[in-house]
Amino acid sequence: MSAAVLDSLSREELEAEVLRLRTTEAALRVSEERFRTILETVDAAFAIVQVKFDADDRPVDYRFLEANPAFEREAGVNLRGKWVTEFAPELERFWFETYGRVARTREPENFESYAKAFSRWFDVRAVPVGAPADRQIAIIFNDVTVRREAEERLRASEALARANIERVQLALEAGAIIGTWHWDLPTDRFTVDEGFARSFGLDPALGREGIPLAKIVATVHPDDQAGLAAAIDEVVARGGAYAHQYRVRRADGRYYWIEANGRVDFGPDGTPLSFPGVLLNVEERRAVEQERDRAIAQLRALTETLEQRVGERTAELMNAEEQLRQSQKMEAVGQLTGGLAHDFNNLLAGISGSLELMNTRISQGRLTEIDKYMVAAQGATKRAAALTHRLLAFSRRQTLAPKGTDVNALVGGMLDLIQRTVGPGVQLEMAGPDDLWPALVDPSQLENALLNLCINARDAMPEGGRIVIETANRRIDPHAARRQDMPDGEYLSLSVADTGTGMAPEVVAKAFDPFFTTKPLGRGTGLGLSMIYGFAKQSGGQVRIHSTVGEGTTVSIYLPRHGGEAERDEALPQGGLIPVAEAGETVLVVDDEPSVRMLVTDVLGELGYTALEAADGAGGLTILQSDARIDLLVTDVGLPGGLNGRQMADAARTTRPDLKVLFITGYAENALLTNGELDPGMAVLTKPFAVDALAARIREIIAR
Repeated sequence: MSAAVLDSLSREELEAEVLRLRTTEAALRVSEERFRTILETVDAAFAIVQVKFDADDRPVDYRFLEANPAFEREAGVNLRGKWVTEFAPELERFWFETYGRVARTREPENFESYAKAFSRWFDVRAVPVGAPADRQIAIIFNDVTVRREAEERLRASEALARANIERVQLALEAGAIIGTWHWDLPTDRFTVDEGFARSFGLDPALGREGIPLAKIVATVHPDDQAGLAAAIDEVVARGGAYAHQYRVRRADGRYYWIEANGRVDFGPDGTPLSFPGVLLNVEERRAVEQERDRAIAQLRALTETLEQRVGERTAELMNAEEQLRQSQKMEAVGQLTGGLAHDFNNLLAGISGSLELMNTRISQGRLTEIDKYMVAAQGATKRAAALTHRLLAFSRRQTLAPKGTDVNALVGGMLDLIQRTVGPGVQLEMAGPDDLWPALVDPSQLENALLNLCINARDAMPEGGRIVIETANRRIDPHAARRQDMPDGEYLSLSVADTGTGMAPEVVAKAFDPFFTTKPLGRGTGLGLSMIYGFAKQSGGQVRIHSTVGEGTTVSIYLPRHGGEAERDEALPQGGLIPVAEAGETVLVVDDEPSVRMLVTDVLGELGYTALEAADGAGGLTILQSDARIDLLVTDVGLPGGLNGRQMADAARTTRPDLKVLFITGYAENALLTNGELDPGMAVLTKPFAVDALAARIREIIAR
């Protein structure tokens, strides 16, 4: 009411207006008090919040202007006057968007949602209040976490029940369950389903009405009845799960093994009430178990009486397991066998044919024609030796003589040979750091591997191209080591990259398989990459191929870093088989192959040395432990009689510590190397070898 209106009123009218205002104010106070009482006592949580928007009119926060005690109980904290981000900075965006939408659109919303900050579910009613510009809303909500969790448990229980029903149905259809029963213990009423009744030749109608337990037990094998009775008494006394196997006579009159699975449930007073369950057909399982038990019994008998046979059988089983793990390599093994037969038959034909013709020409007196047959036989022999070396490299069984090697110097010394081999149409480049680590590797085998990779690269560039040989120091961490199937640590890498046709992924996957080749028939054995792979693995390293069709291929050999300095190669003495021995110098030759002993002793005779012979390790050790002068021991590694060449040499060095040893072997026995290297004063020569190479190595070792 305005001041002008008040001035126009009489005293009586003014008093009446004041009375009316006081009455209205009192009513408002009563109404507010009633509203406040309702808010204070109601179980529903209630709050009035003001929503905060950013410059783009997006809700970013909200503040609690009013909150009743129920709200504080639900939230667990007094929120009056606080912004929600102060105590729940990780609150989901859903709440900001929903409250902001109600405040902006003035349209109420009802919803249920989970608040991660409170770890609870809430049923919420949000309505706008006040002036639109205030952006205020009232929210009423209840904690419905208990109900939601109960609903989730109910859904899970229903799903489990459905799954159990489906499993039982599937088991019934598959014949795993042959019947079900329900035993009402207080009334001793035993009912069964039709499957149970049919299995035992019982009347299904009687099974529904109730069959005396004695009639059921009568079908149990006499030897199993006592055990069954004890098992039933025990589970009825304790309650809970029950499982027992026994034999029963089925409708066909035969006994079968079954397993009864059930559960005894007690009432509130502890009285056993019900005993439901199922029968499972375990005849086949028992047969398997019996076979297993029989095999175990046989194995135990063998263990007690024939330890050696058990060991052999165990070795066979382990070998079979290894073959199973390597089943994916069976195709490569088949290729290996066929390739070996083909190549060796060709080589043997060349050798035997040449020898026969040499014999014929000698008997005919036509000696001038012998040379070509001799050259052919020697060539076939060298190719056979190369093939066996490649096979041993593939199988990681070749004889290696690893030493600290400067790979940069090795590659640099081969560049001219590689350039002549790949031809003028291929540009050859080399790259590598000056501080390259030395590698622990057999240098001659590495040279062979490098030449093979460059030949492969040349063949992949029929129109010419570029080959880059690159060396690098590599530190392989555990993650990269697992990916590349190699131990972590420090390595030197030698890579050969070409700009050729490249390989598809399926070709890369087979590239290391023996006799696998993409070259035309007659232009490759398919052993090159498999030999390189075997050589790298035997050297403690790895080989990896990276290739893109149409862009080229890079093959990288990883070799372990050598802890010491690189060794320098010593030039071998040159010359033919001329006497070089000093007076009295004696060499002991130990080999179980007479032809090899004859060859070596003849070479020693040509060189002027005195030669002693032994056919096995025991005989050789007897000579070595005598007073005879021995300047050099030449021995095979694999010797008969239980004492190999390395063991013989080690035993001899106990009394002859400076004994020099040359191992001649065609196979890399594990006993040859110590910590991956030969001991000082020892050397190795791989069979088959050229006579001049044998002579040069003998002269070099004795002179050293």
